[in-house]
Order: sequence, then C-alpha cells, then structure tokens
Amino acid sequence: MTQTQREARSRTFEWTDPAENASLLGRTTGLELLQAMAAGEVPAPPVMHLVDMCGMDVAEGSVTIYLEPQEFHYNPLGTVHGGVLSTLLDTAAACSVHSTLPAGVGYTSLDLTVKFLRPVTVASGRLTTTGTVLQRGRRTALAEARMTDAAGRLVAHATSSCMILEAAGA
Repeated sequence: MTQTQREARSRTFEWTDPAENASLLGRTTGLELLQAMAAGEVPAPPVMHLVDMCGMDVAEGSVTIYLEPQEFHYNPLGTVHGGVLSTLLDTAAACSVHSTLPAGVGYTSLDLTVKFLRPVTVASGRLTTTGTVLQRGRRTALAEARMTDAAGRLVAHATSSCMILEAAGA
C-alpha cells in the first residue's frame, strides 16, 4: 500500500513555556500549584499536551488524571503503548507526592514499577489514573497509581519512590 492509498491522520498541539511552572516552585505549595493547574489558572506542563491528558483532580496526597485513548497512542500491535500508560501512572504517583510538599521543596522519581494487567484500546474508554501517597518521610516518599478503564476494570498498577529535595533556587 502506498502513502497516497493510506488514510492520512495528523495531530497538532501547543504548549506554554515550562519555566512558568518551575518558577512557582519556591512560591507555592505543591497542592496549590497542582490545584491551579487543574483549574486552568496555571498552564499544564508540555507532557500533558503531548500525551493529550484531558483533566486532573487534586487533593492533598492524591491526584487523578484522565485520558481518552486515541489511535496516536497505539503501538504496532494495535493497543495503547506501555510507555503512554507508564507516563500516566508516573504522573499520577509523582504528582500525589508533589501535592504534599511545602513551597520550596521539590522531588524527583527514583523508580517506577509497573504491572500491565489488560490491553488498552480506544474501545477501553476513558482511563482514570489515581495516584496516592502511601508513605512520606523527610527524604523519600512511596506512592502508588491505579489505572482503570471506563468499565472500572483495573488495567495497570504502579508503585513509585520519590526523593524529596529542596527546589533549585528556593
């Protein structure tokens, strides 16, 4: 099949300067920053536009993100790529840790362990990924993320350790 015989698909997206969010780290708590993002008062980071996440709910110690699976998320096998699912799980888990941090304190992921439990396709419907802090100390935190499809079935699970550190410039 030639390129002219294929049905062309295209996708375009925009984002704002990620330095805007980074500049708020020393001035707002993690919870305040994430709530402002969820409300559209602060721009979402570029990765959210790249993956096409479609919403976020935030509470202290828990963050939920949403994604409508699309064809552009697919791998060669015709299912959503595990890297896309891992990005959602990592985002929810790490942001749940971020939601507990005071102004001037940041974090970085130390690890992410993912279990894929069932294939995800466009037919799976909206994915809901909820991250929850399991334990937070002074230097590290442990979080988990659970991803369910539109029918409420668990499709993937992850745990993540994060290192807590003073934000650069704080």
